[in-house]
Amino acid sequence: MSPLLLLGGLLLWAGVTLLFAELRWFSRRPLLERLGPYVPGSAGRPVRHGVLSVGSFREAVGPVARTLGGRFSRLFGVVEDLDRRLVRIHADLDVTAFRVRQIAWAIAGFGAGAAVTVVLRPPVPVAVLFTFGGMLLAFLLVEQQVTAASDRWKRTVRLELPVVAEQVGMLLGSGYSLVGALDRIARRGSGAVAQDLRRVLVRVRQGVGVERALREWAELAGVDAVERLVAVLCLNREASDLGRTISREARTIRRDVQRDTVVTIERRGQQVWIPVTVAALLPGAIFIGVPFAAALRGFLQ
Repeated sequence: MSPLLLLGGLLLWAGVTLLFAELRWFSRRPLLERLGPYVPGSAGRPVRHGVLSVGSFREAVGPVARTLGGRFSRLFGVVEDLDRRLVRIHADLDVTAFRVRQIAWAIAGFGAGAAVTVVLRPPVPVAVLFTFGGMLLAFLLVEQQVTAASDRWKRTVRLELPVVAEQVGMLLGSGYSLVGALDRIARRGSGAVAQDLRRVLVRVRQGVGVERALREWAELAGVDAVERLVAVLCLNREASDLGRTISREARTIRRDVQRDTVVTIERRGQQVWIPVTVAALLPGAIFIGVPFAAALRGFLQ
């Protein structure tokens, strides 16, 4: 047997062994995974992905999709980080999973545009527009969904905040501690602010101070009213009449919300008058334009 053939056989054996070691149905579970279900506080058996599984493909494509998705988002004017928006709306996906899904929709849009191009056979510029326009449209639609969800969450938090602030003030005035008041509101509430407060309490149970946890919430929420309320709540150890101060802040937030609501109503009222005005003026313009056009035609002849 030649040395080259022997070396090739050894390399083939090593490669096949390494390949089979990565296959989930062939390899032996590591000791860490076998002991995981018996460790207190463990989430159970972690999921292993083989070489030919969907999870391994996602792990391989994830970093590329995350980088390309972030660059395209910044190219089209999206400034806020995707991670911040996903955490704000309590999404189940992380940034990598979202970007992989977004790239998949973009590829599907590219395929749909290419299929339309093959069926209709338009000119080259129109074909390029269909092909790449479908890809960009799918990408931007997915990006717009998470942006719209983030904006709706911020608006909901701002609308719920006056009531929550008044509840915190009443609970503090009746003898509750700050953590106790937040815990009661988080347990009994089901709105956006209650979900955010549950996250704040999780951070407190992890050993973070309540003031720091509230500041993290204010930074993540991106709402000015939340920042002002958190600034008042952080005076819990210093102020003696914090309930009264929070009540005043709640009234201020409520007035701001009412002012914005009045502005929105007036703006929508002005938008309603645009089609009404057009519908009222168009028949008169037609009636005036017909004899004017006839007179002008007679003058030109």
